[in-house]
Amino acid sequence: MVGIYVIWPILSSVWLSFHAWDGMTEKTFVGLDNYIELFHAPTFYTALKNNLIWLVLFLLAPPMGLAVALYLNQAVAGIRIVKSLFFAPFVLSGVVVGLIFSWFYDPTFGLLAVILGHGVPVLGDAHYATFGIVFAALWPQTAYCMILYLTGLTALNSEQLEAARMEGAKGWTMLWHVVLPQLRPVTFMAIVVTVIGALRSFDLISVMTGGGPFESSTVLAYYMYDQAIKYYRIGYSAAIAVVLFAIMLVYIVYHLRRMLRNEL
Repeated sequence: MVGIYVIWPILSSVWLSFHAWDGMTEKTFVGLDNYIELFHAPTFYTALKNNLIWLVLFLLAPPMGLAVALYLNQAVAGIRIVKSLFFAPFVLSGVVVGLIFSWFYDPTFGLLAVILGHGVPVLGDAHYATFGIVFAALWPQTAYCMILYLTGLTALNSEQLEAARMEGAKGWTMLWHVVLPQLRPVTFMAIVVTVIGALRSFDLISVMTGGGPFESSTVLAYYMYDQAIKYYRIGYSAAIAVVLFAIMLVYIVYHLRRMLRNEL
C-alpha cells in the first residue's frame, strides 16, 4: 500500500519533472530545463517568499492551541459548550472558511469595515493579501492544535504533577518544567502538521484571491496547480511539486533528528 500510494507517485513525479508534457500528447524528455526555467521565474520566488511568510506566521498556531487547551482543560460548568465552540472551526472546510473571511474582509459591507469605520481592501492589496489569508487559515489550524494538546493533557502523568505540587511548583514553573516536557511528542506533531499545512496551503488562496492580485499571494502549491490545470504544463508543474516536496522533507527530517536526539 505504501509503495503504490506513496513511493510510486513520488518517483513518477520526479521522473515526470524531467519531461515536457501537456497531459495528452507524448512526453518529451527535456532534462533539467523545467528546473532551469523554474529557478529563473519571478513568480517562483514570489511563491517561495509567501510560503516562508505562511511558515513563520503559521507557527503561531501551536502556542495558541496550547493556550486554548490549557483554558479548556478545566472542570467548570458549561466547559463542554465552550469546547464545542472552539472545536467548530476545525470541522469547517477550507472553502467555507475562505468564504467567511472574504465576507469579513469585504471593504463595503464586511465586519472589518464596520469595526474600523472604513473599508480596507485587504484581499485587493498586494501588500496585505497574503497576511489576510494566513490570518484566516490560523483559525482552523489553532483549533486542530488545540485538539492535539487537549488529548495530550488528558494523558499527563498524575504522579509527576502531584509530586511537583508538593514541591511547591505552580503556574509558569509547573507548565515549563513539568507539563511541557510531557507534551513534547504532541508539540512535535503539532509543529510538523502545521509546517506541512503552511507549505501545502492551497484552498484558501484559491477561494479568497486566486493567487492575486497580480500573483502577489500565490504559493508553490497554487503555482503548481495553475501551471498544470490552466496551462497544461504537467512536467513544469511536477518540477514545482518536487521542489516543494524537497523543502518539506528537509524540514521534517531536521525536526525528527532533533526530537530523537533529545529523547536519547
